[in-house]
Amino acid sequence: MTHSVASFNFGNFSILEQYQVKKFIQTLKNIWSIEELKNKILYTLLLVGVYRIGAHIVLPGINPVILEEHSKSNTQTGILDLINTFAGGAFNMASIFALGIMPYITASIFMQLLTVLVPTFQKMQKEGESGRKKITQMTRYITVAVTAVQAFAYVTYLRQTSGPAIMASYPPAMFVLTTVVILTAGSLFIMWLGEKITDKGLGNGASLIIMIGILARFPQSIAQELTYRSNRTGDILIFIIEIALFIAINMGCILLVQGVRKVPVNYAKQIVGNRQFGGARQFLPLKVNASGVMPIIFAQAIMFVPTLFTMSNPNAALSKAFTDHTSIWYMLIYSAVVIGFTFLYTALIFNPKQISDNLKQNNGFIPGVKPGQPTTDYIGTIMDRITFPGAILLALVGILPGIIQLIFGMTQGFAMFFGGTSLLINVAVILDTLQQIETHLMMRQYDGLMKSGRIQGRQSSSAVQI
Repeated sequence: MTHSVASFNFGNFSILEQYQVKKFIQTLKNIWSIEELKNKILYTLLLVGVYRIGAHIVLPGINPVILEEHSKSNTQTGILDLINTFAGGAFNMASIFALGIMPYITASIFMQLLTVLVPTFQKMQKEGESGRKKITQMTRYITVAVTAVQAFAYVTYLRQTSGPAIMASYPPAMFVLTTVVILTAGSLFIMWLGEKITDKGLGNGASLIIMIGILARFPQSIAQELTYRSNRTGDILIFIIEIALFIAINMGCILLVQGVRKVPVNYAKQIVGNRQFGGARQFLPLKVNASGVMPIIFAQAIMFVPTLFTMSNPNAALSKAFTDHTSIWYMLIYSAVVIGFTFLYTALIFNPKQISDNLKQNNGFIPGVKPGQPTTDYIGTIMDRITFPGAILLALVGILPGIIQLIFGMTQGFAMFFGGTSLLINVAVILDTLQQIETHLMMRQYDGLMKSGRIQGRQSSSAVQI
């Protein structure tokens, strides 16, 4: 009798499992059956493939063999490591795409701040499509200027760290000129790829290129970690635990990215002729992590500045406090900077008065709260309350690689995928892309990707969603 019950339970599990597999296969068939969606996916994969091929083309005048030997002994920290991460390792390889899409990101962030702080740009943004075109064009011009400056800096960096890799037969002046021109053209080409993916492909192009660059280093990192654990008795179990923990942390990061506080909003009824408008009850979603990954990027840039004065003595206590991810002082300083930037950036991009005015114009109101300034104060108070735990969780995500590396003693390359910019960008971009796929499915009456609820993409009007 016990045996039959056990068989029955196993049979039920097997049937459920088979149903889930069949449903997943059917969902893939539905995705592929939508001609528009299929073309978008193929177009995106093609442009991403072009980007990855270009990332492995070495600059003229560079000996790749000697460069590889020097890159093994040189480890970047701070903003240099961030650039290399975003470029998918092309920074270390002296590729024609060495600067990656970072100049475009820098220009986009600068323009985003201008549209918040400068009234002229605020007015331009409100002009609709024509205003957005002007902002996009200005972003491109700024990208060219930023790329040229970074290209000159990169040439200096190559000479200092990998001088022997530069061919002696190549004239120095010619090397500088060609490198600056090629790097500038490479970054602009990546910017063009990102814009084309956004227009005709799937997802946000710039964000997708960043994610692909980050994920390009993942197979190598996991292989290094597996090799490291294989050489030590009993460490395979630790490796399995690390993988399980990696999955759990990714799930937690999804909750952080998707987390919202729903504020109830009622709309007054309006009768126009024989038709009634409004009267519905909706929710105003306030994101727990409204600032996205920007505080972590700013924090990494800030943490890099003090190291410029301690490069002569990298083993000094001050240098370790700003470069060693496993240092307690690094974690405390980094967390404080992330929390501070989270509140600052949220205050810059989130305008409670604008939301209050929009509600008033559309005959909307929050139950129990008077329209106007009381609504503004109420929304601002709620945002402050949810920003604090969001900032704490964001700081925790930022220092998780150091904590994980300290506890498990894993390789630094693999530890970087357990938190920080890499994890947040990957999760946010994947969710955003899945949301677009789900939208296509729902429009054609197909089942979505989720059993319940909808995948929430990032609600941002910026050119670069990070």
